[in-house]
Amino acid sequence: MAKSTTKDMTEGSPSRLMLGFFFPMLFGMLFQQFYNMMDTIIVGKYLGVQALAAVGSTGSINFMIIGFCMGVCNGFAIPVAQKFGEKNFPMLRRFVANGAWLSLGFAAVMTVAVCVLCRPILQWMNTPEDIIDGAYRYIFVIFLGIPATYLYNMVSGIIRSLGDSRTPLIFLILSSILNILLDLFMILVLHMGEEGAAIATVISQAVSGICCLIFMIKRFELLHMTKEEARPDRDILLALCNMGVPMGLQYSITAIGSVVLQTAVNGLGSMAVAAVTAGTKISMFFCCPFDALGSTMATYGGQNIGARKLDRISRGLKAASVMGCVYAVFALGVLFVFGRQISLLFLDRGQTEILGQVQMFLIGNSLFYIPLAFVNIVRFLIQGMGYSKLAVLAGVCEMAARAFVGFCLVPVLGYAAVCFASPAAWIAADAFLIPSYIRIMKKLKTMPGYQNGGTVTS
Repeated sequence: MAKSTTKDMTEGSPSRLMLGFFFPMLFGMLFQQFYNMMDTIIVGKYLGVQALAAVGSTGSINFMIIGFCMGVCNGFAIPVAQKFGEKNFPMLRRFVANGAWLSLGFAAVMTVAVCVLCRPILQWMNTPEDIIDGAYRYIFVIFLGIPATYLYNMVSGIIRSLGDSRTPLIFLILSSILNILLDLFMILVLHMGEEGAAIATVISQAVSGICCLIFMIKRFELLHMTKEEARPDRDILLALCNMGVPMGLQYSITAIGSVVLQTAVNGLGSMAVAAVTAGTKISMFFCCPFDALGSTMATYGGQNIGARKLDRISRGLKAASVMGCVYAVFALGVLFVFGRQISLLFLDRGQTEILGQVQMFLIGNSLFYIPLAFVNIVRFLIQGMGYSKLAVLAGVCEMAARAFVGFCLVPVLGYAAVCFASPAAWIAADAFLIPSYIRIMKKLKTMPGYQNGGTVTS
């Protein structure tokens, strides 16, 4: 076993372990959002507001499909973390192999299905006529790259489950740089427009996935498996589906609300779409620490539930909550003071109306970053502990809240309602997740083997 690359999170100070895992995760997500944002910046600056709106109009459907892929892979990685916590390495290898088989199957079916349905979906979403062709060119290529999405997220998820969040970061940084260079080449040299930005993204993700795969094969001796361990196993395949599919559906169900909301935004015109696009990209960048905390808690919860250490899970939750709340206040301050200036990355100074709309969006969202922190921390912790179906129900709460805003409030209140759609979704999810976590812990404390689940070293 490559001891230098694995990390056992069942012993030692929870705060110190989580911070050591969190920061590489954070930098990885920041770079991922950075190169996604660079797509948008380059499109907005060099192709204009219409092209920016075209790419942005695909955001919700992109999140629904690609989010499902990411959720499935994250779910497949959870049993790996649990078996690592149990030190059951033969079963760990079986889960890895069967997760790979499932990823291949899911990638093939989804790529064909969504590419065929791509344009009808955009039409159903009321995408404005002046941007629908550009939107289709962009999102069709992104969907062709679904196998690359599965490759990177599956392999990096396994690596992180073994406690190594640093290596996926390194390869993500390299792919981010590659993506930016390819963006500039595709758009400025080859003049490929929105399609070029999508091609750059797919190629970059494929490169990072291949690099992670090569690293995993070479460095993790505990993953070197026999032919018997590599064979598909019906029971393990079902177990992985029971974990991965609910997590994928959680992302997709959440995104359905975003699709409804995007449809409502599309009805407000291409200028509103452009404003939401820029605001969403900036907000997603500032939300990376919440996502990193969530991914940290999934691995932390998976390993410690495998080791049956409930006290460490509680300590970890408290530490993550403090970190999340402190950052939420900091992010609100930055966006309140500098939000308009940051918006100039995407837009020209003379586009005052859109700049004002972007600033309104950013402030409306950042006022509720503390509820968002708890959504990510508690949801991913519950998933890591093996209760992924509850996370799906939390996604239903988010979907319902966003859909309500999209259907009922946007037609009445207009753009202002759009700015508070996500906060409404976060509050609705918290209202379900926090009581669910309390019930889970009470139940586990009554089960054999969990009452005295180890001590915490401070």
